[in-house]
Order: sequence, then structure tokens, then C-alpha cells
Amino acid sequence: MSNLQKLSQRAVNAAPSPTLGITAKANALKAEGKDIVSFSAGEPDFDTPENVKQAAIKALAAGQTKYTPSSGTPALKKAIIDKLQRDNGLTYKPNEIIASCGAKHSIYNLMQAIINDGDEVIIPAPYWVSYPEQAKLADGVPVIVETGSDFLARAEDIARAVTTKTKLLVLNSPSNPTGAVYSREQLARIADLAVTHGFYVMSDEIYEKILFDDREFVSIASLGPEIKNLTFTVNGLSKSHSMTGWRIGYAAGDAEIVAAMGRIQDQSTSNPSSITQAAAVEALNGPQEAVATMRDAFEKRRTVIVDGLNAIPGVECPTPGGAFYVFPKVSAYYGKQGIGADGKPVTITGSDAFATWLLETAQVAVVPGSGFGADGNVRLSYATSPESIRKGLERIAAAVAGLR
Repeated sequence: MSNLQKLSQRAVNAAPSPTLGITAKANALKAEGKDIVSFSAGEPDFDTPENVKQAAIKALAAGQTKYTPSSGTPALKKAIIDKLQRDNGLTYKPNEIIASCGAKHSIYNLMQAIINDGDEVIIPAPYWVSYPEQAKLADGVPVIVETGSDFLARAEDIARAVTTKTKLLVLNSPSNPTGAVYSREQLARIADLAVTHGFYVMSDEIYEKILFDDREFVSIASLGPEIKNLTFTVNGLSKSHSMTGWRIGYAAGDAEIVAAMGRIQDQSTSNPSSITQAAAVEALNGPQEAVATMRDAFEKRRTVIVDGLNAIPGVECPTPGGAFYVFPKVSAYYGKQGIGADGKPVTITGSDAFATWLLETAQVAVVPGSGFGADGNVRLSYATSPESIRKGLERIAAAVAGLR
């Protein structure tokens, strides 16, 4: 027994989520009675729309509490198919659809289904923290492509990263953590590249409904039959309908690979909650006014937080085109010293140190950019009230003013 290794190498290699980590620290301080302003969690502060909740209650009362088909009920698959046709001009069959316990679960299933040992997964940076970790959990090799000031990867940037081992390109538009949005023209060039070189594209469209300034949302799979055959469109209801705790997401793509994703799901989680699936049908098919109301509120909050951050000396904050995050550059503070919570000097060495110092001394939670592949930045979620945003900005401004 002394030679027994407790953990698998993949478990050892899996990095903890910085988003969940900073949120846990903030919640622990809240539990101690501290007044924490949190910009950490990517979770709308609105309640789930009432019609969606009532659909769940109705399903519960009707006894819809049993196992369902692992990859989703026929009713939910139809609602997903109808949504993709209505909103994105995409046509799918039921065997090309899988519903999972959140969009993250769908992405995990996809990586497990198509990535072999040594396959390369191209991921533009800044990226959502889970993309490279899920690639590694599938024994793949994340290949990070740096982006410019607009946080968007050009086709020529991606082309330089393509090798004979390239299996998958990850796209996220609107983006977490930057809110960047790809244009139709940019996606068309990327689609041509994927078709020419024959690699898959995973298009994470979870923030599709949160777009600003009359921007057009384009699903890359809609740009032609060849790229559609190579694309896995991933989406869900957590952000658009404020259903984070309901755990429901879905993917659409090649039937053979979707079937493999289903087999993996069969042997792991099985079906998403039967009650959640019933609620998801209503969310997709029912009135969408609540979605528009939330989007409008986020757009107003975006103005408050972008203007407020850019008014702080040393902060550079681009205006995001979608989602509910800002990703300001704060590296001007690196190398400077402040006073820690214990009264001793603290040197700001990077985004992790900055976020920890800000939380402990100013009681403001932001997520370090290191986990997103951009240590010069931090992420703030403005899925919180304007009052909390203003309070947090005042605390940040006061804290950094004391750095020397």
C-alpha cells in the first residue's frame, strides 16, 4: 500500500478554477460579516423568468421526476432544433443534438469524444479558464494563440498555430472574459481556414443573447455546409435566462460524434434533471421579454463600469461588445507597493497578487487574469446592481491611489 499513488496524473495536472477560487474567498469573508463587493462570479443577478419557474413547478406536479433519455427528452431536442433554426438559420436532426448538465458539460463531453493523446486544441487568449484544462483532461495539448488589443484572433494568427496534429479550434463569441465579439467577416475567414485544413471548431455561444450596440450575432456553423459539418455549436440557458443553478446546456453537430458524446454521458452523469429539461423547453419556446430586459440592464451597467474604471489612473478598460464582463489592464500597478490587511507592505507582482490584495484590503473581489491567459488584466463581472458597481469602483480607486 505504501507504493499506492493516490491521484491520477490528469487529476494532478488539472488546475483549480480561479473564478471559483476568488468567489469562495469572497464568500468566506462575507460569512465573517465583511461587506464584500463581488465582481467575480459570471452569474446574472436576476431571477429566472417566472414562466420558466412555473413550467418546472407544473412538471414536478405532473410527476415528471423519472429518468429521461440520457441526451435529452424529445421535447427538449425539438425546442433546441427550433431555436437553432429560428435564431441561427441552422438545421439539425434530433440525433445531432445532445442536452447536458450545462454548456461546460457539453464541452467536456466533446473534448472527451474527439481528442486523442497529443491532439492539439487551438485556443485564442484571453480564454475561459476551463478550455485548456478540459483539453488536458482529454490528453490533448492546448495551443494558445495570442490576440491584440481587441482580444480577437485573426485567421492568420490561427493559421500560424495549425499543424498536422491540430484537431480542434475553440471559439467563444461573445467572449468570457473580454466581451469581444467576432464579426461575420472574421468568422468567414476562420471558417475557410478550418475547411482548408480540416479541423473541427467548437463554437461556444453561451452569451449569444447579450450583445450591445446593435451588433449582429453570427454562428460560424451558419456560414456554409462545409463549416457546419466541422462545427459543434454549444449553448445553454444559464446566462440568457439566468438559469445558472438549473444546469442545462446543449450541443449540436455531427451525428456520429454527438452519439459518442451521448455514450460518454451515459456512463457519467446520465440525463440532465427531468425538471430542468421541462423548464428549458419553456425557456426556449416561451416569451423572451425577460431576456431583452436583462440585456438592456447589462448594457446600462456596462457604461457605468467602463466609464468608472477608465476614470481611475493606471487602468485601461476597453468597451466590451457583449457578455457581462470587462477585462481591464491593470499592469501599471505591478511592481508597486501597498499595505496589506495585516498592516505590512505588499508588492503587487501580478494579477493574482493584485486580486488578493484588493479583496483583503478593499473588500472587492475581482478575478485575476492569469487564469485567462492574460496576467496583465483582471476580470470584473457587472452582473450586479449599479449601486454595487459604483461602490466597488470607489473602493478600487481609493485602494490603488495608495500604491507607491
